[in-house]
Parts: sequence; structure tokens; C-alpha cells
Amino acid sequence: MQVQQLFNQKLLTKYNTSGPRYTSYPTAVEFNEGFDQSLFEFAVKHSDNQNLSLYVHIPFCHSLCYYCGCNKIVTRHQDKADTYIDHLICEIKQQAPLFKQHNVTQLHFGGGTPSFLTQAQMVRLITALKQSFEIADAIEMSIEIDPREIELSYIYDLAELGFNRLSIGVQDTDTKVQTAINRVQSTESIQQIVNKAKQVGFNSVNLDLIYGLPHQTEHTFAKTLDDILAMDIDRVSLFSYAHLPERFAAQRKLKNEWLPNPQQKLDLMQQAMQRLTQAGFVMIGMDHFAKQEDELAIALKEGTLHRNFQGYTTQGDCDLLGLGVSSISAIGRSYSQNVKDLKQYYQNINETGRALEKGYLLNHDDLIRGAVIRSLMCNMRVDKAEIEQAFSINFNQYFAKEQESLSCFVQDKLLTVTPDAIKVSANASLFLRIIAMTFDAYMQKHLNQQRFSRVI
Repeated sequence: MQVQQLFNQKLLTKYNTSGPRYTSYPTAVEFNEGFDQSLFEFAVKHSDNQNLSLYVHIPFCHSLCYYCGCNKIVTRHQDKADTYIDHLICEIKQQAPLFKQHNVTQLHFGGGTPSFLTQAQMVRLITALKQSFEIADAIEMSIEIDPREIELSYIYDLAELGFNRLSIGVQDTDTKVQTAINRVQSTESIQQIVNKAKQVGFNSVNLDLIYGLPHQTEHTFAKTLDDILAMDIDRVSLFSYAHLPERFAAQRKLKNEWLPNPQQKLDLMQQAMQRLTQAGFVMIGMDHFAKQEDELAIALKEGTLHRNFQGYTTQGDCDLLGLGVSSISAIGRSYSQNVKDLKQYYQNINETGRALEKGYLLNHDDLIRGAVIRSLMCNMRVDKAEIEQAFSINFNQYFAKEQESLSCFVQDKLLTVTPDAIKVSANASLFLRIIAMTFDAYMQKHLNQQRFSRVI
């Protein structure tokens, strides 16, 4: 299928509404403070999963990127990380005994900027994790880094600690764009980091790009795409810039007249998708691209792709434990999130060793709908017999109303509904989120509240 087939202007206009990214179902807006530690422990005890994925949130950044909407703290004081690690280790020691029966097969450091941590600080934190949890020999360890603030030797240090996957925040290689967003970095230094990662044994290197940034044009973005494709990378994450200055103060530094208009932004998206697929990358879901031999591309082909709060993954049989301020967990039939404020996080850890603020315990209907939505988001199809067997329901009866609501997508040739399956058309990947919304029992109350990003 050609990329241009995804960009039917009439359909893009018709369906470009706001909606969830479905890294969970129900989504995080349903989390509530009635979910407490006792429910968290209940979820752990009754989970069927044997494997565990750990997410560690490092909130610190050396400088402020004006586009960013992440939970972050900008500081040049390295000792603040020592204080944070003190509290993280306390949380680790409090939570780990609950997961004695779990085997940690995945560890991801996100942020903020995890590479804010010095080598010594990283050693201390990794040591605490390895002492507290049962770590698999073949663990997948990944980390997000800012290429501006590290020496090449840092990549070697990460490899020595066991990290084998690297994600580099590039966003754009054009100097004018970088200056506007306050993220100036050399393409040469990024290439050196990629080379070093391959040299010391990293299995996978991902680069993040953002389209819709100030001063981006098709000409400048073509150069950015050429730059990153000249590197030996395995994956590309392609994200849309969401301009929400009313929510994120730093974005007020980005003037509206600097930004591409909606059509120009759509053209940038199409340009990137075209260039990446022509270069041999496989489109994974909505916004990820991977080489054909990459395990994400293989999982997509085999129908085993999974989606969680970290995005697309191959490890669908894992519980996910979030550690640190604002981190999110998915344990058994539950979701939960730590407090977002750092001072409150410190206070909670000092008082109880935990920082849980809110969460959600899934009911049977949530489980059924979550399975359907994940299947759509990951595999672009739903096998009705699989859902029936897993949940002891009659699919066509259970989802009679929802399948009626799919008629508009059927008429627009975006999917087909048969007695056995719902199949999303190859040209409809940009519409996955809005198709999935059909099965969201909570969506009606949020449709007019603008609580989600634009679908396209």
C-alpha cells in the first residue's frame, strides 16, 4: 500500500476529532482517588502475570525545551538527583516484596531526561533495583537520553550496566527549528552516539522526531529525514506537536505564526511516512516505524503486538510497575498512578514508603472492551471467536450497538465487518483511534470536554 492512500482529504476532515491514544482502557481520565493501597495489593495478589516490566521516571532536565508537555523539573543542580534517588530506593524497597513471584523481563527509564543521572547515580539506582527484584538474565533494558548533555563514554557506562536499547530525542536537525524550541544539538554528535551504541552492543537504537514544530517546512524536514536515515537506526518514533500554551507555559514562547498551518502539518506527516517507508521501515500502528527485521515489525506481522503506557511493545504478558513521581502502573486488573508533584512525592515516601495517588480497578466489561480496543490498535482487526472464547460472550450480541455504529466506517471503506471478524483496511491506520472510540463505554461523557489530543 502506498502512503498517499492513507491521506484522503475528505475523510481526514470528516474524522479529525479529539480522542485517546489508548495506551490503556479505560484511559487515565477515569483514574480516581478511591483506588488505594489495599486495592493495589489486591490487584498484585490476583494478577495472572508472572513477568514484570519496570518503568522508572526521572523528572530532571538540564534545560527547558519549549515544546515539551512532560512532567519535568529543570535544574542544573546534580545533587537534586541524589535526593530523588534516596526516595526512589525507599519506594523500590517498599514495593518489591509485593512482586516476589514476578520475574522482571523489561526495564525502562523515562522522563524528563534519564541521562541527567551521572554514571555513579545510575549505578546506585540500578544496583538497588537488582538487589530488590528478581531480574531475568535476558532482560530488555531501555533508556531515553538527551544527546546534548552526555559524553560518548556515558553510552559505554550504560552498556556496562546492562542497558541494551537506546532512545534519542532528536525532534529536528534544522538549526532554526532547534533554536526556536531551545534544543540546539549537532547532527554529528547524534551520529557519534548511534555509532557508539552499536559499537558497545546495544540491540536497538530509536530516534524521536516531531512534526508541526516552529519553522518546519517540507524542505527543512526533508533534510532532517535524510540526516536520521543516514544513521544506522532500528526504529523511529514520529510524534505530532500539540500546541497547548494554555496548559504548558513554556509553549507560550512559540509564536503561533511560526507554526505550520493544519494542512502544512499534515503534509509534513505524510512526507515523513513516505520517506520512512520508502527507506524500508515498517509502519507500526499510528506513529512508530521499525526495520523489517526488528521485533516490533515481526510482532506486527505475527499478530502479537501489544500496547501499554510505554507505547507499542512485544511483551504483552507483563505487569507494569511504575516507580517515581507521576509514574503509572498496570497490575493485573488495575491501573494506578503516583502523585505528580515532587514535594508531595517526597512527603508520601517519607511517611509511608509509597506515593500512590489514584487508580482504577477494571470490571469485566472493561476487560472485554480493552481487549477489543488493543486488538484494533495493535493488529487492525478483531477476531470475534478469540474474544468470545476469552470472555464467554456472544460477540455480535454483546457489541450489537457498537457494530451498528461502525457503519459509517464501513461506508467509507475504512473497515469491514463479517460474522467472524472486524478488519480495519490497510488505508485506515490514521483512523485507528476514532474507530477504537466506538467501543469505549466512557467516551460519551468526554466528547465535548477536549480532554484528548487530536486524532490526526
